[in-house]
Amino acid sequence: PFPDPSEMASRINEKLTYLVTSRPTAVNLAIACGDLKQRVARAGPGATSKDLAEVVIAASEELMRTDTEGNLSMGSFGSKAIQEACRKRRSKDTNLRVLTHCNTGALATSSYGTALGVVRSLHSDKVLERAYCTETRPYNQGARLTAYELVHDKIPSTLVTDSTAPYLMSKGEVDAVVLGADRIAANGDVANKIGTYSLAVSASYSNVPFFVAAPVSTVDLSLPNGSGIPIEERSSEEMTHLPDGKRVVADGIGVWNPAFDVTPAPLIAGIITEYGTVWPNSSGEFDMKGFIDSAREGRGGSELPMPLSGAKGFTEEELKRYIQGDPDLKAKIPGDASTWSVKEVGDGNINFVFIVEGGEGRGMVVKQALPYVRCIGESWPLTADRAMFETTALVDGHEMCPDHVPQVYKFDKKVSAIFMEYLAPPNIILRYGLIDGVVYLHLADCMSTFLAATLFKSSLFALPSAEYRKKLAFYADNSPMCELTEQVIFTDPYGDAFHNRHNSPYLDADVADLRRDAAAKDAISELKAKFCTQAQALLHGDLHTGSVMVTQDTVSVIDPEFAFYGPMGFDIGAFISNLFLAFFASDGHETGQGEREEHRAWLIACCRDVWNLFQNKFLKMWNEKCDSSAYPELLFGAKVQDSDGARRICQETFMRQVFEDTLGFAGAKMIRRIVGVAHVQDMDRIEDAKVRADCEKRALKFGKRLLIGRATFESIEEVVSAASELRRSSSSGQG
Repeated sequence: PFPDPSEMASRINEKLTYLVTSRPTAVNLAIACGDLKQRVARAGPGATSKDLAEVVIAASEELMRTDTEGNLSMGSFGSKAIQEACRKRRSKDTNLRVLTHCNTGALATSSYGTALGVVRSLHSDKVLERAYCTETRPYNQGARLTAYELVHDKIPSTLVTDSTAPYLMSKGEVDAVVLGADRIAANGDVANKIGTYSLAVSASYSNVPFFVAAPVSTVDLSLPNGSGIPIEERSSEEMTHLPDGKRVVADGIGVWNPAFDVTPAPLIAGIITEYGTVWPNSSGEFDMKGFIDSAREGRGGSELPMPLSGAKGFTEEELKRYIQGDPDLKAKIPGDASTWSVKEVGDGNINFVFIVEGGEGRGMVVKQALPYVRCIGESWPLTADRAMFETTALVDGHEMCPDHVPQVYKFDKKVSAIFMEYLAPPNIILRYGLIDGVVYLHLADCMSTFLAATLFKSSLFALPSAEYRKKLAFYADNSPMCELTEQVIFTDPYGDAFHNRHNSPYLDADVADLRRDAAAKDAISELKAKFCTQAQALLHGDLHTGSVMVTQDTVSVIDPEFAFYGPMGFDIGAFISNLFLAFFASDGHETGQGEREEHRAWLIACCRDVWNLFQNKFLKMWNEKCDSSAYPELLFGAKVQDSDGARRICQETFMRQVFEDTLGFAGAKMIRRIVGVAHVQDMDRIEDAKVRADCEKRALKFGKRLLIGRATFESIEEVVSAASELRRSSSSGQG
C-alpha cells in the first residue's frame, strides 16, 4: 500500500513513535522501537518498501526468539534464586507458595514470560505448591490474563484481590513474591504496575523475599534512582465506569489513576535477569551497571553471592544512630550518644546481643537475630522470624510473671532486633556464677515461681479454650525453631551427624555405645513424639542456665526465641538438666579435692527444690481455679459429690506424667550437651581434656539413665540421690 519507500519509512517511524507513547514508563519498549527505527534507517536509499517491511519483520522475529530464550534463562535463574532465598529466610525450599502481580507471562512477552516464567520454572522444578495472582486493579490484568495462563498450564493457583495479598502474607501463606518491571533505575529502584510498592512493603514486614524479574533491557542506567522515572496516569474511566460504559461511582468525585508506582531498592531481595540474579549490597541497593557490564563481558551475574537477608548485623556506631533516631528508646539511656558504650556480649549459639549503656549505669539490651546459627555460620540458615516470636513470648511472659521476665521496649522486624530492659550489674548469667561456685539460695524459689506461673497461666488450666487455640496457632508458626530442636536434641546425638562433636578420643567408645543403644533410640523417639504433639502450655523452649540472669536477690529469665506450645516437662527438664550438668562439671573446676562439696550439695538441693516447689505452686493455682477448660466445674466443682477426691486423682495422674516427662527431657538435654553440636561452658571451660572427659562421662551416663529409666523413679529424692551416688562411685573408680 506504500509503494514509495520514503513514505513507508515515515509511516513505520510514526507507528513506532506512537507505540512508545502507549507505555511511557516501560523503557524496554522504547529501546525496541528505537532499534527498529535504526534498522529501517540503515536499509539505505536503494531499499524498496518491501525491503523495509522485511527488515521490520526479520527484526521482530529475532526479538521474539531472543526474548523467549532470555525468558527461559530468567525462569531458570529465578527458580534457583527463590529456592535459595526461601532456604535462608523461610527455612524451606520445596512446597513453595509464590505470589505474582499483573501479567508477565506469554500474553505479555513472546511465549514464556518474565515473572510468570519464573513461576513456570518453579512448577517444572517440582518445588511449587501454589501460585497466587492478584486481580491487579483497576484493569484486572491478573484476573483476566495471569489467571488464564495458570489454569491453561495446570499450575495450582488461587486468585486474590490486591488488598487481600498483604493479609495472605501475614498469615504465613506466601513464601516469596515475584513480579515484573517496566523500568529499573541504576540503583535498583523499580517502576512496575500500581500496587507493587504496597506488596513490597507488606513482604518486607512479613519477612517474605520480594523478587523482580525483568530483562536487562528494562534497566535505564541514565536514571540514578527511581525518582526520575515518568509515571503514566491513565483515564479516570478505568475506575469510574464498567467496560460496558456504565458509571458505578458518584459524579463529582475526584480520581487519581496512576498506572505504575516505584518500589525502593532496599525492599527488593533480588533482581532476576536473563544473565543471572543481581543481589543488593549492604546498603540495600543494586549495582545494575556493574552487573550489566559483567554480563556483556560474558561473565554473567549468577555467580554473585546472595546476602542472607535484608537485615544485617549492627555495628556499634550504627546501633547508636538507630537508638538516637527513636525518641522513646533514646530516653531510656542517659547522656549524649557520644558518651554511650556499646558492647557485643552474646555468648550463645544463635544470636548477637548488645549492651548499650549511658550514665548512671542505665541503658538497654539489644538482641539481633540474623538468619543463621551463630556458632556454625551461614551454612546453617535459620529464620529471622524467631525474633518476633521471642518478643511476643517476652511480652506474654512479663504479663504472666512480671518479677522474673524483663520488659520489652520495642521490636523492629526489619532489622530483626529486640530492644529491652537492661539488667545492669550485679546481674550476671547464671551459668557463669555456677562455674565460679556461687550459691544462689533464692534460685529454686524464683525459678519454680516462673515455671508454675508461665506453664499454668498459658494452658487450658487458666485460658478459655478459644484463647488457648489462638495462642497455639500463633506460636505454631515458630516451626523452624522447633525443627532445629527436633534435630539437635532428638535426632543428631544418636547418629553420625555432621555437626556433632565430642571430647575425642576419650568419649569415642561412649558415643559409639550411644549410637547403637536401641533403648535410647526408642526412648528419644517417644519423647520427640511428645515434643511435637503434646501442646500443653507455652514453653520458653530453651531454658538453660545461660537464659537466666541472677543477682543474690533477683532472677530474670531471658531469650525465649524457641517459644512454642509443648509438653510442660520440657521446660522443667531443660532447667534441671543444666543444674545436673553444673553438678557433674564441678569436679573439673576444683583446685583442691572436695573444694566444691558445699556447692555440689546446694546444686543437688536446688534440683530437688525446683521440682517440689513447682509442683506445690502449680497445684495451689489448680486448687484455686475451680473452673477451667481442662477441668470444668461441672465435673469438679464444689457441688459435685467427692469432687475433691476426683480432682486429687486427676492431679496425681497429671503430675506423675509431667514428672516422668521432666526426667526424660532432662536426660535428653544432658546427652545432647555432651555429644551434640552445642555444648555448655560448664564442661568446656575445664582445661584438662582428660578431667573434662571424666566429668562428661558421668553426666552422659546419668543422662542416659534419666532418658531410658524415667518411669522407674518414684520421687525427685530418688533422682538426686542417684546423681550423687553415680558421682561418688565413678569418682572413686567404682563405676
